[in-house]
Amino acid sequence: MKISIVNGPNLNLLGKREKSIYGDASFESWYEKLVLRYPRIEFDYFQSNVEGEIVNYLHSVGFSADGIVLNAGAYTHTSVAIRDAIAGITTPVVEVHISNILTRESFRHESLIGPVCKGSIMGFGLDSYRLGIESLLPSLGEQGI
Repeated sequence: MKISIVNGPNLNLLGKREKSIYGDASFESWYEKLVLRYPRIEFDYFQSNVEGEIVNYLHSVGFSADGIVLNAGAYTHTSVAIRDAIAGITTPVVEVHISNILTRESFRHESLIGPVCKGSIMGFGLDSYRLGIESLLPSLGEQGI
């Protein structure tokens, strides 16, 4: 079983930026914990600050991966291209956010990608990624841990 984790813009700064919102852990340290927690899952991880690179990556894994956990960052609210890429692939995508986007600035309240995703998880810090993985397991014939 293969799950791709995709992070959008500025998520490479986790642990350094706006710690009151995003915490002080880097994504890489959290990713290592996920890999250890789910030894039967083959993970890959991709992060880009460039919209087109995210679209290309979704195209490259969107017909072969068993699931995608996507935190599109600010592109959540602006990218028709990422939305269309998700709609065009067959792999189920779960939208995740570290913060609860509904409690933040009003421009963050709308997700363009949410309607074409299997579901959305937000507001649980980095644990949102684990919850996203767990949400994919039953549809992949696996039980959560």
